[in-house]
Amino acid sequence: MLERAWAGVDIGKGHHHAVVVDAEGRPVLSRRVGNDETALLELIGQVAELAEDVGWALDLVSGESALLLTLLAVHRQRVFYLSGSQVNSAAGGYRGAGKTDAKDAAIIADQVRMRRDLTPIRVDDELIVELRMLVARRRDLAGDRVRLVNRLHQQLLGISPALERALDLTTKGPLVLLTRYQTPEALRHAGTEEVEAWLQAQKVRNAAPLAIKAVTAASAQQTTLPGQRLAAELVATMAKEVIALDEQLKHTDNLIEGRFRRHRTSEVLLSLPGIGPLLGAEFLAATGGDMTAFASADHLAGYGGVAPAPRDSGRVSGNLHRPHRYHRGLQHVFYTSALISIRYNEQSRIFYDRKRSEGKRHTQAVLALARRRVNVVWALLRDNRRYTPAPPAPPAIAA
Repeated sequence: MLERAWAGVDIGKGHHHAVVVDAEGRPVLSRRVGNDETALLELIGQVAELAEDVGWALDLVSGESALLLTLLAVHRQRVFYLSGSQVNSAAGGYRGAGKTDAKDAAIIADQVRMRRDLTPIRVDDELIVELRMLVARRRDLAGDRVRLVNRLHQQLLGISPALERALDLTTKGPLVLLTRYQTPEALRHAGTEEVEAWLQAQKVRNAAPLAIKAVTAASAQQTTLPGQRLAAELVATMAKEVIALDEQLKHTDNLIEGRFRRHRTSEVLLSLPGIGPLLGAEFLAATGGDMTAFASADHLAGYGGVAPAPRDSGRVSGNLHRPHRYHRGLQHVFYTSALISIRYNEQSRIFYDRKRSEGKRHTQAVLALARRRVNVVWALLRDNRRYTPAPPAPPAIAA
């Protein structure tokens, strides 16, 4: 039996490929294994018989690897993450130009053998896993809504450019209006009073101004454009789909908030200006809610993409750029919460104004504030205390 070995797994949907290397990087096991419990348990047992201490590495941590990660956690195995881009970059240093699952698994195993900077993978608790799924679901729904609203704008242009300009399709009222009235002719025929009465019956806020605006826009166009009848049907259908997406988003937001408030750090995160349940849930989904995974606030800032990375060469020094590798979702949390805090928190506004007076652009000033707030988040979670505008007084020293 070997003293130490390293296992690399190239993750697939139906099957994985695993390669185990010794201290010299020589393969001692290479096999394809099905993505089911019996086969994976057999693999883990086989690898355990090869060495006393095994370090595992995977190139994917999404649904395809969930079963393997859970089984490795149950068997108390150390697991690290090597991204697909890292595997591709490292592949250039290995012999051969071909690409196979076995070769990728061997590269992953050899990289985890040599490198000390890889991120450990932990199996999160049920609450974090649920938040992560809900946050991803909300992101998909929001993206679908943006795309559908853009298509609705385009379709409405083919009926009446004036009506398209007059209606704000990001709000519910105009969407409800379009489920019944899509053409200038229909709006003119109904008239302001009838449109207003119908909107009020649908419980639309500010029905009167919306009805006046829509009918006025309709009156500016007497020409019927080609394909208007079909375009009107499509506009009504898309408006209903956007409203349905809004209901799904609302339901998902409620699910996210309910689970977020059950987490032990929720009150701490909510105390920081600019962070609400949705951003707090995104923070937990990105970090797992455990700051022990980060060695320092600097480490957390780097992971969130708000700590600039140096790019010096030759005589050029002090050249700072955004890092290539960072968590986009976590950066969104830090940047958006900083942007919000400028409006509602005096200390944040003072810091932002100072950076602007120093010549920083808007984005640079917000990023600087976001980086500063990472230190605050780190300290609050470390000490398990709520945010206060003034830092707590240090404990008195006994005489």
